[in-house]
Amino acid sequence: MTQMANTPKPPYYAVIFTSLASEIDDSYVETSNQMLALAQQMSGYLGVESARQDLGITVSYWRDLESIKQWKNHKEHLAAQQIGKQKWYSSYAVRIAKVERDYEF
Repeated sequence: MTQMANTPKPPYYAVIFTSLASEIDDSYVETSNQMLALAQQMSGYLGVESARQDLGITVSYWRDLESIKQWKNHKEHLAAQQIGKQKWYSSYAVRIAKVERDYEF
């Protein structure tokens, strides 16, 4: 079952990763699962939401910009980023936004 992230009351930050895949294989799925498990252990991690069709969108939520910086520069995440550039993605974009307000149904 897919569920939405349970984020705290704003403000917090969202890292929006959009991608076009060039090759999705078992190693991609395995690495993606490993990165999720690793991110969940990081200080400041709040949750994640992800969807993939032709365009992949993953939004991870973080307490502050320092937490995002530590995640971006984590050695295992850096290695996965390199493989992604070389093998899995034809293009991607990363956007970081401060969430000032949220509401849900």
